[in-house]
Amino acid sequence: QVQLVESGGGLVQAGESLRLSCAVVGHTNNHYAVGWFRQAPGKEREFVAGIGWSADIQKYSDDTKGRCTISRDNAKNTVSLQMNSLKPEDTADYYCELDPIHRPVTVEVESAWRYVYWGQGNQVTVSS
Repeated sequence: QVQLVESGGGLVQAGESLRLSCAVVGHTNNHYAVGWFRQAPGKEREFVAGIGWSADIQKYSDDTKGRCTISRDNAKNTVSLQMNSLKPEDTADYYCELDPIHRPVTVEVESAWRYVYWGQGNQVTVSS
């Protein structure tokens, strides 16, 4: 059974940084993709960033591009999301989600339908 254990959320001021981590437990190899999604109160869930089975495969939302960096450490089975220059509108619950299937690179990492495991969520609050 695959489990995702998230850490790193919290309360910061606008302009500060946070690093979210997602530990992957129970997956037998590194051939998985991970997407970070967020949901703010009263809003729909939205894609933040994703990384494929190869670290070269990365995608960011237009809002987070240039401010966020997604990375993976296969030795530690973790995926991290470094978020810089945070804005109050980044306030949301952040979820890491995992696709256990080794798919062709043509299947985009921002495709929400591919992710079937998700973590418990991490609250990020950015004050102005």
